[in-house]
Amino acid sequence: MYFFLALVIIAVIIAIALIAAGSTDTLAEAYPDRRYLELPAERSLRPADLQGVRLAVGFRGYRMDEVDHLLDRLAYELELRDIRIAELESPDAAGEDSNAVAAEPEAAERAGPSTAT
Repeated sequence: MYFFLALVIIAVIIAIALIAAGSTDTLAEAYPDRRYLELPAERSLRPADLQGVRLAVGFRGYRMDEVDHLLDRLAYELELRDIRIAELESPDAAGEDSNAVAAEPEAAERAGPSTAT
């Protein structure tokens, strides 16, 4: 009787060890349970994109890779906007526009009075 009980205990221990080792293929494949940070790649960010951002929470706070990606993208887009603003505010761009506007009345005066009634 003791011999039979010892065999059953040994068989249970071996079965548990095989299951724990994964050699029986009973464990399902693990998939990530979180959605990666989604930002539009084909256009610049809009306020609604940032309002809709939800960062995944990790063990000790937000996921560092997602926060780094978001901050890098924001820094890039702010740099592009600053460059564009500087181009629009530069004296060269303003001078060209004012010269074009000033040249239009002179051209109209040279053409003479309008014949339309």
